Amino acid sequence: LSSVKDLEEVKVLLEKATRKRICDALTAEKSKIETEIKYKMQQKSQKKAELLDNEKPAAVVAVKISNYGWDQSDKFVKICITLTGVHQVPTENVQRSFDLLVRNLNGKSYSMIVNNLLKPISAEGSSKKVKTDTVLILCRKKVENARWDYLTHVENECKEKEKPSYDTETDPSEGLMNVIKKIYEDGEDDMKRTINKAWVESREKQAKGDTKF
Repeated sequence: LSSVKDLEEVKVLLEKATRKRICDALTAEKSKIETEIKYKMQQKSQKKAELLDNEKPAAVVAVKISNYGWDQSDKFVKICITLTGVHQVPTENVQRSFDLLVRNLNGKSYSMIVNNLLKPISAEGSSKKVKTDTVLILCRKKVENARWDYLTHVENECKEKEKPSYDTETDPSEGLMNVIKKIYEDGEDDMKRTINKAWVESREKQAKGDTKF
């Protein structure tokens, strides 16, 4: 502020001065004061920028949650997620809508999306609990006492595909052949040789009329 007043006074004196020596001295002083004011303004802008940077929240790393456990009762499906220190963040930082979001836990945000639950749930009756290093999601079953063998449709479909295909309405021997075929495809060389040998012997016996195998 004092530099600005000095500059104003120098300008007034410069307008009134008539001698060249005095004008040169005042012009030099004017340039000096203007440079000083410019430098102070730059410093002020830099400090302001630093303050704004310090006020910005630290960058938060997003981490997807893939490890969890689940259990069920007659009324609820319970999903348990372990996160060290989660009980120390504000309750509003742990959100649940169609997914779970824990914001700003040690500079990271953790999210977990569970799509296509095996059976319908009631959003109104569902809730969350934050305990020491643990988040517990309580999904209210729409149909009480309905047992869930898996948490999602995807898990159910994957497990069903892994099961041997038994069709009780078809020839039982066809179901057996499907099982033998799967064992053959998944087996080691020794297993394949054993099955091939048994198959050849079976065909030979059938050709001779001996169907016992």
